Amino acid sequence: MQNFRNYFAILGVDQDATLADIKQAYRQQARKYHPDLNPGDKDAEEQFKLLGEAYEVLSDPERRSQYEEYSSFWQQKGFRQRVSSKFSFKDIDFSDLGDFNSFVDQLLNRRDEPARSNNGRPPGEPPPGSRSTTRGAGGTTARPATSSRRDAEATLTVPLERAYVGGQERIRLEDGRAIEVEMPPGMVTGQRIRLKGQGVGGGNLYLRIEVQPHPFFKLANNDIFCRIPLTPSEATIGANITVPTLDGPVQMNVPPGVQAGKRLRLAGRGYPFGHDRRGDQIMEVDIVVAPQLSDRERQLYEELRSLETFNPRTDLL
Repeated sequence: MQNFRNYFAILGVDQDATLADIKQAYRQQARKYHPDLNPGDKDAEEQFKLLGEAYEVLSDPERRSQYEEYSSFWQQKGFRQRVSSKFSFKDIDFSDLGDFNSFVDQLLNRRDEPARSNNGRPPGEPPPGSRSTTRGAGGTTARPATSSRRDAEATLTVPLERAYVGGQERIRLEDGRAIEVEMPPGMVTGQRIRLKGQGVGGGNLYLRIEVQPHPFFKLANNDIFCRIPLTPSEATIGANITVPTLDGPVQMNVPPGVQAGKRLRLAGRGYPFGHDRRGDQIMEVDIVVAPQLSDRERQLYEELRSLETFNPRTDLL
């Protein structure tokens, strides 16, 4: 049992941390190591997975209690016998458990998952070569492994708007089955969702989420970024405009004298995180000039230019 993981240390909290402390620490760390912010960084990806594993256990009071009970026996003589007696897990063969994570899989009733080996694979992930993934024209497919009762993995690609609201998704597997899955709101690229018993021969099916790039919105942490175009008159004297959000169009006041590149914020219109919190929508101002003017518009612009006192090039002379 060489791979015991200190979930408190992974999240950076004390052992007497409250649930609120654990949630806050997880959010901060998850933002730092999120795959979207660390593309191609395998170390960050692995740390992100470890954070999710730690949070899954420590955020659940019952699982945390069981984990702390286990930790108290760590590296003590007779630990297997005492733990087995403590939890009455008579059906667990401890000789099959390579490390603590395998023990937790049993402890949390994840009995359909294969035991973790010592090479650090995530819980429930089978050895290389035992599963494969493919996507066909008909949607997401999972290729079954060769032996009975194996985990499978598939990639589910969803538009940003769909990832935001969640809801039912129909997934067709390579073995011909089609299943309806209730997906959670606020999905992000790199997230893994386990469907218990939907793999091969009663194993688990793991869905890896990929959120498609959006032509207007860009997700960064829990905030939504976009560029908002304004006319010269709107930027100069201010305006009440309609802007798109993931919840639909909303009205927003543009302050007078706003400059190109200025960022305007819609609080609470970003991406959800936690149970009842959301990021913000942040909009960078673009000032756009009409490619063509009517005769009346041109006349008014010429009149305005003759009255203007502001010279933006004063500091250049």
